[in-house]
Amino acid sequence: MPAICRFFSFAGYTPGPFCAILEALELNVTDIFLEGETIVKQQMLEYFAKVFGDSEGAEVFFAPGRVNLIGEHTDYNGGHVFPCALTIGTYGAARKRSDRKLRFYSVNFGQLGVIESGLDELEPGRTTGWTNYPKGVMWTFAGRGMKMDCGMDLVIFGNIPNGSGLSSSASVEVLTGAILRALYGFEVSNQDLALIGQYAENHYNGVNCGIMDQFAIAMGKKDNAIFLDTNTLQFEYAPIVLEGAKIVIACSNKKRGLADSKYNERRSECEEALVELQTVCKIRTLGDLTEEQFEQYKDAIKSPVRLKRARHAVYENRRTIRAVEALKKNEIARFGKLMNDSHVSLRDDYEVTGVELDTLTEEAWKIDGVIGSRMTGAGFGGCTVSIVKNEAIDRFIAQVGKAYKEKIGYAADFYVVEIGDGPQTL
Repeated sequence: MPAICRFFSFAGYTPGPFCAILEALELNVTDIFLEGETIVKQQMLEYFAKVFGDSEGAEVFFAPGRVNLIGEHTDYNGGHVFPCALTIGTYGAARKRSDRKLRFYSVNFGQLGVIESGLDELEPGRTTGWTNYPKGVMWTFAGRGMKMDCGMDLVIFGNIPNGSGLSSSASVEVLTGAILRALYGFEVSNQDLALIGQYAENHYNGVNCGIMDQFAIAMGKKDNAIFLDTNTLQFEYAPIVLEGAKIVIACSNKKRGLADSKYNERRSECEEALVELQTVCKIRTLGDLTEEQFEQYKDAIKSPVRLKRARHAVYENRRTIRAVEALKKNEIARFGKLMNDSHVSLRDDYEVTGVELDTLTEEAWKIDGVIGSRMTGAGFGGCTVSIVKNEAIDRFIAQVGKAYKEKIGYAADFYVVEIGDGPQTL
């Protein structure tokens, strides 16, 4: 078993599906994480050849996953978010064909084999599993006048845990956009890739996500998070300097899909609350309000449930602004406190955490050396993100992992992550 899988297995943890995927790919995980993109490129081309006969003319691409440090469920409410791209993500090996056929293969879903389609079969409404994500991007490109003149063969491999909340779907979307740009010569910026990916997610896959996931992935910058105003798309890079501490992701291993979760329901509740507030004050989004203004006008919201949803959106936006200010002043303890407050609001007002994420977070709060911890992503499963002092990381993983398995009945996986760049051609 590769070293990183043994790391996840100590103290009774199970390696999880990630290591099985790598064994199928015949990859050494230590190579991927320690030796860099040269090894990955070679292995992706070898696997492409196994699937499609040879790798002549194939190119290899990468798009990261993302984690949001603070600012959850604010991106579709006109607020601020603070995500960063990760060094884990989705790899793709692709080449153009001479006909209009599309052939897809995912190492992560190898049991499905090669899935065939065509450029004349891109209309929304077809149920084609994971291939709906690349196909949605192709459809969106075509709708913007960038039509592929021939098909392609594509092999992808993701080392983002599926359903973890680290944006595997958005990673595939941005990856596909980067591939189309390179292979077909389309002139689009990285920010365009983000907008195209979001449009595809909304209109092809039926998930009313905001812009954060695709933007963080497309615009990622090593060792920086992105302070993004989702209402205007104005942004700035903020260096993440965690002297003596690291970012640790805890994956609950409870899978959830955005389309069949209550994600769209939460968005609808916020939209209804906004309409009610607009009867008493001039705002375009919930993100326009301060906490004081919300308290002044909140009686316009007639449903207690909608009141809680809107309160989270307003207060979380202000928390995010204050958190970035704290980071700029190197007030890491204050940043961590705001992370904790974010989780409480997501638990009590937005009600998107659940017993799994609450257990991971609340057990983290008990450990000396944990600066802050919260759920990240849409919720209903997925991951937490914690800032942990270096000397506490082993204890954090052991104690939180033990408590989680005892309460939930199965193991969580833990990832000490680094902040990386956006999409790349390897």
